[in-house]
Amino acid sequence: MEDIEYLKKYYNGNIDDAIKRLNAGEPVQYIVGNVDFYGNIFEVNKNVLIPRFETEQLVSMVYEKIKNKNLKIVDLGTGSGCIAITLSKLLKCKVDAVDISKEALELAKNNAINNKADVNFYLGDMLEPLTGRYDVIISNPPYIAYDEDIMEIVKNNEPHLALYADNNGLACYEKILSTCSDYLNDKALIAFEIGQTQADSITALAHKYLDCTVEVAKDLNGLDRFIIIEVK
Repeated sequence: MEDIEYLKKYYNGNIDDAIKRLNAGEPVQYIVGNVDFYGNIFEVNKNVLIPRFETEQLVSMVYEKIKNKNLKIVDLGTGSGCIAITLSKLLKCKVDAVDISKEALELAKNNAINNKADVNFYLGDMLEPLTGRYDVIISNPPYIAYDEDIMEIVKNNEPHLALYADNNGLACYEKILSTCSDYLNDKALIAFEIGQTQADSITALAHKYLDCTVEVAKDLNGLDRFIIIEVK
């Protein structure tokens, strides 16, 4: 009922067709075509994940740590661009963002224009297309294992490229952590959104590849959902 009310309020097309799509299992955000994230409106389609409250919390945590500093930031696996665009607007600075999907980057670029954000976008796999050094790496990468059970509405609609990763969902974290030293300034910050059972494994990876301290933080449901790595 809540989704139907949302459609009636925000959908501009034929409401009966929209309700049919909703009843067939399509997320209301894809039907409407946009979502509110951190007070800004972002276009979404089936080429990108639907931004969620947990990712808003990740942005808030990072913002609180760096809001009074002039730092260079990169968002890896940007999708709709919601993280990079929001931080750029909050901090009034330029942010870099990377995604492996051309379709996702096109949408993210449109979102940056629509939200008047200063973001440089790069096509590639995590850090690979970059040449500079950063003070902050932030990422909500694919982290679901291929044999993991997830909600049907997510599995059947959202892009698998942005959902699933090898090595029990840890592949992207290891790719970033094992290569990031060449891209970091001194005393850099790395912030991840993670799966609720992955904190110990990602903490171990961080210590394997970096001289660092690691903080695990919980989401609003009390689940381990974020890792903040401070590189020494």
